[in-house]
Amino acid sequence: MDSSTIEKIIKEIGNIAPAHEGEHVGRVVAVGDGVVAIDGLSKAVMSEVLIFEEGKGKKLAGAMEDQAELLGLVLNLEEDGVRATILGDTSRVSEGMTVKSTGKILSVPSSEEFLGRVVNALGEPIDGKGPFKKTTLMPIERQAAGVIDRKSVSVPLATGTKAIDAMIPIGRGQRELIIGDRGTGKTTVAIDAIINQKYEPEETRPICIYVAIGQKESKTARISQQLREQGAMEYTIIVDAPASAPAALQYLAPFAGVAIGEYFMDKGRDVLIVYDDLSKQAVAYRQLSLLLRRPPGREAYPGDVFYLHSRLLERACRLSEEKGGGSITALPIIETQEGDVSGYIPTNVISITDGQMFLVTDLFNKGIKPAIDVGISVSRVGSAAQTKAMKGVAGGIKLELAQFRELEAFMQFASDLDKATADRIESGRRMVEVLKQKNGAPIPLEKQVAALYAAGKAFFINAPVNKVTEVEKQYIDFLDGQYSKTLAAIKKTGQLSDDTKAELNKAMEEFKLAHAELFSVGK
Repeated sequence: MDSSTIEKIIKEIGNIAPAHEGEHVGRVVAVGDGVVAIDGLSKAVMSEVLIFEEGKGKKLAGAMEDQAELLGLVLNLEEDGVRATILGDTSRVSEGMTVKSTGKILSVPSSEEFLGRVVNALGEPIDGKGPFKKTTLMPIERQAAGVIDRKSVSVPLATGTKAIDAMIPIGRGQRELIIGDRGTGKTTVAIDAIINQKYEPEETRPICIYVAIGQKESKTARISQQLREQGAMEYTIIVDAPASAPAALQYLAPFAGVAIGEYFMDKGRDVLIVYDDLSKQAVAYRQLSLLLRRPPGREAYPGDVFYLHSRLLERACRLSEEKGGGSITALPIIETQEGDVSGYIPTNVISITDGQMFLVTDLFNKGIKPAIDVGISVSRVGSAAQTKAMKGVAGGIKLELAQFRELEAFMQFASDLDKATADRIESGRRMVEVLKQKNGAPIPLEKQVAALYAAGKAFFINAPVNKVTEVEKQYIDFLDGQYSKTLAAIKKTGQLSDDTKAELNKAMEEFKLAHAELFSVGK
């Protein structure tokens, strides 16, 4: 055999690919409550995806032919094996089942196609509108951007709620906690912020993501319908892990939400993400941790529950221009018990975020909505995230309301008060009325500025307290019709020039003359 033939044979042998690659497999030794103990898989890594191989030809009882692969997620690495959680129908897993390692970290798909859709915690569509055609995989866990890669928060994110935009402003890239008891309107504030983004120009409008964690499916369906009716669903994505979903999916849902958001942030877009609510995520994580035999700590939560929320919320930031200038603004929601903000999870999340809005049951029951307690609510970004126009009109409101709250106790002794105190109380009562707002009716920034400017100029002082809201509505409608150019100037420049102030002063005088009957009752 000549040398050329030998060389040819050697070359052909070198090109032969083995028919089977080595697989890394283990075996289920125990299963219960959505958690499995697996023997083997010595090379597994944390957060790795596993595939459960169902029956090698024989299906489990009740398993459908077209069911998707059943996945697991490695959460514990132990000496003699691993413990994992099942991402899906737990009834399909049994002892003795073979488990295959994939070598991949859990990722969720994301793309422009997600806009207007409802997905589960694994990024799979659950709204019956069919699968996604082209997606990019985003890792569930990703290290937050470093300090050098970030930029300070300076661009406002208008929520459409006067009390927030005036006194506790939110900027793009900020993390602002919404905290309060059950039924105080926390979700309403967040949903209004999403709806309000429809007033933003399309090129700067944030992509909105609403993550429902452990919520009733009827509530999520209602929110989806509300967003659709308001025309907000076209730029919104809903990630749903309902109360009926396994604890693993409730734990993963916020990470899936932020991973989907990072796809848009990496493209230089702004994102607003609402986590509703992180108390339920902590409970789901506690459930998983106890089943995984991790040592319990305070209130039976695992020791790393702080890290759970910090690594999630740290991913919300504003990137520098070199990194594309995108941002993620996070509005986490935490539910308190009986107004106790000193609980374990509330104090954890308060210390991670850049400010908080406290919603109080007492104010809610008095009919003051949104029921924000201005005294203890704070934005640690402050007026850096406000337009000059809003900064100009909002300056004294917080102080006035704080003084009013102090004097409120004396209101029943109104006959004994000196004139200055009585005037301050009357002014405060009207300011409270001006800041009231209906659910699902966010107000564009320029109209907020006009209303607060009027309040600051004692425009409502001669209107009866119970008519202030009506007077304000009529006044804004009047401006919309007669002074639309003035409102447009405020929106365009973000400033209150001397000319604009003169126009607003003129508008107030005209309105008072035309509607004298609204101001005739006095105090």
